[in-house]
Amino acid sequence: MWEGLYAPTPGKLAICRGVKPLPHFQTLMPRELAIRNAHSRLKIPRGALARVVAILDENAAAFLGGCPAGELSLVFLTDPALAKIHADFMDDPTATDVITFEGDTAAGLAGEICVSVDTAAKYVGLPLVGRPGSARRPAPALQDAFAAELTLYVVHGWLHLAGYDDLVPAKKRKMRAAEARAMKLLATAKAIPAFRLR
Repeated sequence: MWEGLYAPTPGKLAICRGVKPLPHFQTLMPRELAIRNAHSRLKIPRGALARVVAILDENAAAFLGGCPAGELSLVFLTDPALAKIHADFMDDPTATDVITFEGDTAAGLAGEICVSVDTAAKYVGLPLVGRPGSARRPAPALQDAFAAELTLYVVHGWLHLAGYDDLVPAKKRKMRAAEARAMKLLATAKAIPAFRLR
């Protein structure tokens, strides 16, 4: 772990007369990501996904200080797999879009974000199973909408780890506003990963 005398505040640069600004700490030491794809049809652009997390981390000051330091685990699941986790850990057997588990910063773990690929696909109208005998791929616009929705789920989990909550209406409004700012930030940077279903 880096132990310098100066740790730049996330999203800010050190600016002194005659001294070049220091790059953000996350740029020097990128966050470790553990990415698990447990969905047989999902293609994950890992580099682009890492860029999403890096951009969010670099702008942490705009989001309650951001996700805690440490390794971040991202897991992409089917609806039944995420529903089982929902039942096991939250006593609710229904399908959901995102489940986030806090990590242990003392152990170097930021947390884990589990997202449902199926829920994102259904939300945008992307078929989960192809028609028999059909080799047609979904329209690019549909795939792009799916990619944005799945990215939103990752953002949502990252925001939970940053301290946002969405269980009561007032907090939910703050979460939605933060999601919109984060997605605009990613879209402006042209950083929405090209997630695809095969």
